[in-house]
Amino acid sequence: MEVSGTETKLPWTVTVLSLFPEMFPGPLNYSLAGQALNKGIWKVNSVDIRAFACDKHRSVDDMPFGGGFGMVMRPDVIDIAIRTIHRVGSLIYLTPRGRLLDQEKVRSLSKEQRITILCGHFEGVDQRVLDAHDVEEVSIGDFVLSGGEIAALVLIDAVVRLLPGVIGKKESLIEESFELKLLEYPHYTRPKNWEGREVPKVLVSGHHEKIRTWRKCQAENITKVRRPDLWRQYVVAKNEED
Repeated sequence: MEVSGTETKLPWTVTVLSLFPEMFPGPLNYSLAGQALNKGIWKVNSVDIRAFACDKHRSVDDMPFGGGFGMVMRPDVIDIAIRTIHRVGSLIYLTPRGRLLDQEKVRSLSKEQRITILCGHFEGVDQRVLDAHDVEEVSIGDFVLSGGEIAALVLIDAVVRLLPGVIGKKESLIEESFELKLLEYPHYTRPKNWEGREVPKVLVSGHHEKIRTWRKCQAENITKVRRPDLWRQYVVAKNEED
């Protein structure tokens, strides 16, 4: 957008549809994300799903067809909420059955101007409304939470730290875990000797090339042992480069 001949960059914006909108920005008010929020680099709009309920009790859920435990969030209520709030950008529903959130996806979301996140509760959301709006299902891991809000906080924090102006040195982002399909190497600081444990000599040698080689070797070894799935991806990518 241009104003009086100068370019004005809009903040990265996330709209969260939730039964507990007061949870946002929550912990995102602190540290780097909080500083960036105060600077206007990004903003969050939290919307109460119950505001779109049609009955006097503000009902958002009902019993599942076919029987079973728990309740399911109603498609009519979610539909109104999405149609009212969602305009452009990715529409994401956080669920354990979704595609696993990884750094590549986080990077992709950071390049969008705005996204919308739907936080589920109970046994989840009626499938029909997810299909009707072509909602993208995303998971932050193979475990179950009480609701999507905590997962949403995780996703937002991961994206915000990639936004321009949030982290001072861009080089620090490049060396982080997953950016190069490797887990991060170990870190050390003062004191040089702590309870009989010495810092690796190469790190105090002043030889930058040897330090880079050592760190890469450490990252490769850690990834190979702890994340063989990630290691296989790394090897394939490395072979393709060669």
